[in-house]
Amino acid sequence: MRSRLALAWRRGGSAALCLLACAPLAWSAGTGAVGVGATVESKNNCLFNAKALTLPFGNIDPAGGGDVTATASMTFVCNGASTLATFFISANDGLHASGAGARRMRHTVTTTEFLPYSLSWSPATATVTKGTTQTLTVTGTIQPFQFQNVLAGAYQDTVVLTITP
Repeated sequence: MRSRLALAWRRGGSAALCLLACAPLAWSAGTGAVGVGATVESKNNCLFNAKALTLPFGNIDPAGGGDVTATASMTFVCNGASTLATFFISANDGLHASGAGARRMRHTVTTTEFLPYSLSWSPATATVTKGTTQTLTVTGTIQPFQFQNVLAGAYQDTVVLTITP
């Protein structure tokens, strides 16, 4: 930097003066923000042994007076650095929900027709020993008022189950 100033001074002192006097204007003060974040992952992980599960309600008689239920099971295992793992299982509302928690299947031909249903699963959360196979049971229920006046035919939906950690 010293050699540039000396060179500018020799050519005409005004250039060096401007360089010294104008420099603070070129580097005016300002502020900025830096977002900083990190996610610390669990020492454990839990994985379903199968990637898909079918919950078959079967044929439903619209004249029926009782709830129609279907049950299916799948297994999962928790592993990791700890001897115990606490898991939590959640589900989304499916592809055709009419709102939060309002799951419904869509008619496979007449796509404006829907059949509401509810889901539950057990266990939803627990603390288990690492490496031990666990069984998740999913139960679906359709109440009579939900199926008595729907269009005949096949209905389908897909719900994603998530297990954490």
